[in-house]
Amino acid sequence: MKRQIVTIDETKCDGCGDCIPGCPEGALQIIDGKARLVSDLFCDGLGACIGTCPQGAITVEEREAEPYDERRVMEESIVKGGPNVIAAHLEHLESHGEEGYLHEALTYLKEKGIENPLENSSGKPAAGHEACGCPGSALKDFRNNGNAGEHTGGTADQKSELAQWPIQLHLVTPLAPYYQGADLLLAADCTAFAIGSFHPDFMKGKSIAIACPKLDTGIDRYVEKLRAMIDHARVNTITVAIMEVPCCGGLVSIVEQALGKASRKVPVKRVVIGVRGEVLDEEWV
Repeated sequence: MKRQIVTIDETKCDGCGDCIPGCPEGALQIIDGKARLVSDLFCDGLGACIGTCPQGAITVEEREAEPYDERRVMEESIVKGGPNVIAAHLEHLESHGEEGYLHEALTYLKEKGIENPLENSSGKPAAGHEACGCPGSALKDFRNNGNAGEHTGGTADQKSELAQWPIQLHLVTPLAPYYQGADLLLAADCTAFAIGSFHPDFMKGKSIAIACPKLDTGIDRYVEKLRAMIDHARVNTITVAIMEVPCCGGLVSIVEQALGKASRKVPVKRVVIGVRGEVLDEEWV
């Protein structure tokens, strides 16, 4: 099959080995003084090793290669490396938005009774292993500690219905506990600013993700994350809240693409909000 896979320019490679730690999957080795791709099966084609090569000898190309095999990588390379290698591999998949592979890896660990090193005994992310290594992206679940719906504003009648953090679609983890079997609200960035009752009318009882179909990059990752929410987190429904401006309709298209790739079907509601804050249209699509 044709897929993305790394290639090494041996004329540039000086055998320094800096790329080896950058590939927890074990696809690279130093052989005869040069970095070599030892197995197509172990290379996921995401190119984490590229930035560690001081000579610029590694690139990613599309060519015929054996399909990447996540379970085999876990069994023959990752687990043997111990908790630190497992953690590096899981973070690598998560940071690149590879939710399908991440689900396979987590399923493998669960089947084999191997502890996920990114979680502590409570099932929450362990210290130092928040998403993407950024404290601002650390997973926070407010549903069970009384935060959601409590007074957080400047007056007594202002309540937040936010039940999680983060919320930006690039930063969220589709397999997070608050997406499991949830009613998902996928909201365009501007909607919460346009309608004053956004929290009680739209967010209450829902898990949320926000995005801008016009300005955001990496839309293909959005599609994959939503597919993972549908197939693996098994969200119950999806409400897509968009503005009346034409470009906002792209958010519905992203959901449709995700549904086209998913093995499950879920009900989708589209809500169109006017620039003056009124609901112009609301229907199941």
